[in-house]
Amino acid sequence: MRTALLQSSGRPGSVAENLKVLDAAAGRAAAAGAGLVVTPEMFLTGYAIGDGIARLAEPADGESADAVAEIATRHGVAVAYGYPERETARSDGGSGGETDDGARVFNSVQLISADGTRLANYRKTHLFGCFERDHFTPGERSVVQAELNGLRVGLMICYDVEFPENVRAHALAGTDLLLVPTAQMHPFQFVAESVVPVRAFENQMYVAYVNRTGPEGEFEFVGLSTLAGPDGIARVRAGRGEELVVADADPVLLAASRETNPYLKDRRPGLYGSLV
Repeated sequence: MRTALLQSSGRPGSVAENLKVLDAAAGRAAAAGAGLVVTPEMFLTGYAIGDGIARLAEPADGESADAVAEIATRHGVAVAYGYPERETARSDGGSGGETDDGARVFNSVQLISADGTRLANYRKTHLFGCFERDHFTPGERSVVQAELNGLRVGLMICYDVEFPENVRAHALAGTDLLLVPTAQMHPFQFVAESVVPVRAFENQMYVAYVNRTGPEGEFEFVGLSTLAGPDGIARVRAGRGEELVVADADPVLLAASRETNPYLKDRRPGLYGSLV
């Protein structure tokens, strides 16, 4: 499946403008033959927008989800987009990121098919630093998947991919293409350059790691979005600026690579009990 990686920080604080950026990118991706567009973490609203996160957060089936579905349908491409997800108010209080009325806020990614169907929604399970812990509640479900164009697609967000156990859980669940919207900042660019290709190789899957770029609030995002293959080789890698790059996740190559590199078959789970 041809996959387009939209490396962009969009217009932080403006959902309407970010939907326009996504619309234009989806059009370019469709023209390039892509079946899927993946945006960075928190693309819909911006990442470093402080209290704007809670103010702009929406339910998974909210107005912006409908707008993304319309974009996907009009251009004939699936879309995975990062956004702040607002849960309905609870009576049990809770901790972490919440709105004034007690609704929890999650750092989420949603996958919508080319016919506008909401296929899967994932809430980031590993929050990075004080900023995220102040604004979000961590998700509790580590493996979220959907079938798309003959591939089993998994969802994850940024810091999640830096935990080997997380990605291995996806491999054991049969994920073929792992989508990782991210907000990778300086000085951690080695994650994009080195860690992500290794994750793809050791778990025998494709990993689409899609970053923000440039300065935003207190952060400097490093770009370097990549689609890494099961051989550990980057099929495409963006630079440091705004860019749309396209590469293929090939199921034939994936099957051959898994046959040659039988990591999952050769595991000895009985030795790994100390990991949990």
